[in-house]
Amino acid sequence: MKRVHSDPICPTMPKIKSKTKENDGLELIREWSLPVAATLGSAVRVKGILQEIRSRLPPPLRQSLDMQAAGLILTMPETSRAAFRAAASTVSKALEDIADLPIIPREIEDILTITASERKRWLEDGRLSSAGTRTVRLQGRARRITFHVFNPRVVEDLLDRAAVDKWREEDAAAKAENRRRAAYHAKLTRSLKNNKGKRTKQAADDTGGLKGWDDFHKDGLLR
Repeated sequence: MKRVHSDPICPTMPKIKSKTKENDGLELIREWSLPVAATLGSAVRVKGILQEIRSRLPPPLRQSLDMQAAGLILTMPETSRAAFRAAASTVSKALEDIADLPIIPREIEDILTITASERKRWLEDGRLSSAGTRTVRLQGRARRITFHVFNPRVVEDLLDRAAVDKWREEDAAAKAENRRRAAYHAKLTRSLKNNKGKRTKQAADDTGGLKGWDDFHKDGLLR
């Protein structure tokens, strides 16, 4: 059985519904849809947004917030109205500027459908611009890692311009040119070696194969 309840603490899609038979009691539920400008069509980005907002909630409440489709959902027991009200307020405030949340490496790889090696290569040669770095501590570890983050609007522009396709074409052309140059260099090296071998053989023929002839010639005894 489900019933909708108008509650001032849940101005956006507020409702209370009955739980499953395994769990007695009612739940407070609040849902938020995420704009495309924030997710950029990426489920990985949605998960990143979820983790970011969870980090702003008190530890005991973090698992009460989850993702669904292209949005977030907060679910708590009906008996936790005060905590629910505070958590919902925190989430709503965090979502006000969520479209500007910097994009992390795994998110940009999913958004642009690129590999880690492509991201690193284009970052190094300047085609992919960094919005700075971020340092985090790995969960359960003392070690910290630092990585580049990216401006969502810049990434959105790359999507609109299909820049990745162009970059891949440029890389393919550069790779082909490098192969051509390498092949030419290898051919030139082989040619020089062959010519050197021919000259050595010709010199040996000129001396008639006489032992010690080179030393004899070097001493200038024929001058």
